[in-house]
Amino acid sequence: MVIRNVNLETVCGVTSKLPENKLPEIAFAGKSNVGKSSLINGLMNRKSLARTSSSPGKTQTINYYNINNELYFVDLPGYGYATANEKVKAQWGKLIEDYLYQSKRLLAVFLLIDIRHRPSENDRIMYDWILRRGYQPIIIATKMDKINRSQLSKQIKLICDTLEVVDDTTVIPYSALSKQGRDEVYELLDRLLAEESE
Repeated sequence: MVIRNVNLETVCGVTSKLPENKLPEIAFAGKSNVGKSSLINGLMNRKSLARTSSSPGKTQTINYYNINNELYFVDLPGYGYATANEKVKAQWGKLIEDYLYQSKRLLAVFLLIDIRHRPSENDRIMYDWILRRGYQPIIIATKMDKINRSQLSKQIKLICDTLEVVDDTTVIPYSALSKQGRDEVYELLDRLLAEESE
């Protein structure tokens, strides 16, 4: 996939009606500070279209990026932000759940997990939500540059065992610094779009 044109087309907050898009959608889910904006910017070859922040919880809306007029990257709110109050957490959860239930053009969900740590309870809940909607999440194991290469397979096994992933789950280690893993994501996107157009 070669990304030529990118446009932040729609931003939906808690009270917004979700758009009924004609193009297929790829959703990105993950807890706050897992590197979601960095992954999206890396895929789009943009430095800061998706806002990154040292303070977690920056994405509090659903952001739709039109990619090449071929598909949408849908950036879902980061979950599990520790200092957000319970009401805000509940609103973010409802926003994500509404999207998963209402989108008619969703092709796949990329679930981002920090490769350094055991997935949290929130990660498990999100994984189960996605499964219940009939999708097999694609795991993007972020921040791979922060571990030794020798730890890679052990940490991927930890993620898979903790989430109790179904067989044949795709796990792609990704580094925002070196962009390692980006080509694998592009190949996966090409395959998903090809299957969609058959």
